Amino acid sequence: MALLQEETVKINGYTLHLIKTDKFKTNTFIWKMKAPLEQDTVTLRALLPQVLQSGTKNHPTTASLRSYLDDLYGATLQVDLAKKGEYHIITFTIEIANEAYLQGSEPLLQKAVVLLKEVLLHPNATNNAFDSETVEKEKRNLKQRITSVYDDKMRYASVRLTEEMCKGERYALFVHGEAERIDEITPESLYQYYEKALAEDELDLYIIGDIDREEAETYCEQISFTDRAPKTIDAEGGQPDRDLKTIVERLDVKQGKLNIGYRTNIRYGHRDYFHLQMFNGIFGGFPHSKLFINVREKAHLAYYAASRIESHKGLLMVMAGIDDKNYEQATTIIHEQMTSMKSGNFTEQEMEQTKAVIKNQFLEAIDTSRGLVEVLYHNVIARANIKPEDWIHEVANTTKDNVVAVAKKVQLDTIYFLTGGKGEK
Repeated sequence: MALLQEETVKINGYTLHLIKTDKFKTNTFIWKMKAPLEQDTVTLRALLPQVLQSGTKNHPTTASLRSYLDDLYGATLQVDLAKKGEYHIITFTIEIANEAYLQGSEPLLQKAVVLLKEVLLHPNATNNAFDSETVEKEKRNLKQRITSVYDDKMRYASVRLTEEMCKGERYALFVHGEAERIDEITPESLYQYYEKALAEDELDLYIIGDIDREEAETYCEQISFTDRAPKTIDAEGGQPDRDLKTIVERLDVKQGKLNIGYRTNIRYGHRDYFHLQMFNGIFGGFPHSKLFINVREKAHLAYYAASRIESHKGLLMVMAGIDDKNYEQATTIIHEQMTSMKSGNFTEQEMEQTKAVIKNQFLEAIDTSRGLVEVLYHNVIARANIKPEDWIHEVANTTKDNVVAVAKKVQLDTIYFLTGGKGEK
């Protein structure tokens, strides 16, 4: 039985995805723009959505735009940036009440489409240049976002591991761009990039809610772009036989951050992808996983110990917060857990527990409109056609042999340690 029905249609240079459901009392519009990560454009691309959401031609200030959203029964507009494999994704989200649940007949669905069109196609710009005050304000905000990563040492260590592990690859680029390139951006150069992005990006619009397909399609006809052939990038991988890279960085931190990167050689859409999900769940993805139990609970070496996978880059990242003096012991125990996975040293009980947690986590994700779109958008990035029910079926039918086979493909690549200590570890 299908968990949902996604209907897609090509329309005016983008793909419209309609998901009809009566689960929510709101309708959600999620606009996604996908382009390859590139050093020359990553900072422009990080700034662009912030400027676009700050004002439009009809609502030129942030205050006036937010006031208009309030008038639409408290509608919301948000933007987000993400890296997915070799791609840089811009997301605009508008959430608005479903008029069917309100007294009166105000056409809120139509008004949401008009608002999205205004944000994307009628920005606060004159003579091919964005409003200079808006650009300067958002440049300051972007600098603060980049600086805030340095202040959050857990996140900083994660960013640094990625930079070192993927040096020379697109994925090494920071999602918010480069602070040293912000000042060179002008209202004119940003507008020039805006036109380029709208002309070349792969564009997708998701509408989730209790909607009528024909009505939604009719409204969306007014959002129009030129047809384009989306740019695709072959997945970049590290050198398979290179020596282990170990990086030790010293800053004023009270707690060491041990981050370890592995190449899984498996990406979304690969036949082993769901087996990799199971592997990560047993290894370090959950509180019942080996890393949490053995590094944190039994050995008392870590304040946190977990792992995650990057679905479109084929990476496995381990994160642990440790005292500096525990570096060698913690690293050894983490390596031992990986060896256990490759040797099949885990139980059927661990398998079943992990299957149950993955299923529950997945169902919780698709129980929200944004989580649902994140699941569906994997298919756009990977050029795949995996349905939500496939997730549940494939995980439920994963065997121990499947997990071991995946574990044997995982290759240790880089160890990064952020420490406050002096001298040798």
